[in-house]
Amino acid sequence: MSVSLLFEPAPDAVYGFPNARQLARVDSPHQRIEVWDTPQLGRLFTLDGQPMTSAGDEFIYHECMTHPAALAHPAPRAALVLGGGDGGAAKQLLRYASIERIVVAELDDEVVRLTREHLPDVHGGAFEDPRVELVIGDAAKYVARCVAQHAALAPGEMPMPCDLFDLVVFDLTPPDSPAAGLYTPAFFADLKRILAPQAALSLHLGSPYFHAARVTALLANLQQAFAIVRPLAAYVPLYGSLWMMAIASDTLDPASLAEPELAARLVQRGLHGLRFYDAALHAALFAAPHAVRDKLGRFLKPSP
Repeated sequence: MSVSLLFEPAPDAVYGFPNARQLARVDSPHQRIEVWDTPQLGRLFTLDGQPMTSAGDEFIYHECMTHPAALAHPAPRAALVLGGGDGGAAKQLLRYASIERIVVAELDDEVVRLTREHLPDVHGGAFEDPRVELVIGDAAKYVARCVAQHAALAPGEMPMPCDLFDLVVFDLTPPDSPAAGLYTPAFFADLKRILAPQAALSLHLGSPYFHAARVTALLANLQQAFAIVRPLAAYVPLYGSLWMMAIASDTLDPASLAEPELAARLVQRGLHGLRFYDAALHAALFAAPHAVRDKLGRFLKPSP
């Protein structure tokens, strides 16, 4: 039976997709997971009624969450994906020949199982790659274990390079969910203890129209923890809005990369076949519209 699949991004807003058909539902110990088929975006899944990933537009979100940060890095070797049980972020990071290890720390094994079965175009078999390590459990506890291991090193003893992460992708549910504790200054401080000297993290912030207060709070927390914070945005149909993300680092500034340099890096790193991101689009991702600058002005660099 077909139904209208509706989402409420804010108390006074609603959007959705008519003629949707439910393919699967699981009430796991952590959340309600539903897989839907829609005429507009193909198959998608939701967590507790909130949209997560669709086959029809996941490349927009996942390419923006990975490539601007990864291309700013000289040669990323190790990446940590917090959440990411659909495999979309890992699939993009596997494009880099320099990548030796990707840890996907996903809370719910049912998310992995259902998306593996129903959304093969999203993960592209990423979990079958030997460079990908899937860790089921609380991502905050995984980071805490890594921090404890580093703290146990003898004085002067350095962790192996693969024990530090060059890239971190927050592919989590929003801050108004059980993942709230991972968006805090305290967690960012813990995370920095397992970052390599040249490292960057990317995370999604929300819609500047539906979640302005949340976006500003997250940017403020990031700016407390990192020297460089660069917001970027792209329209994601599944989320019904312009969707803001950010890249944070103490050393890397993705917004400073010029188009010729980016084009050269894309070729050098063999990044062919991307469906949304390219060198020409890069600067536009970091250029906020007037309406967004009005809402978030003190966090955004003014336009020239």
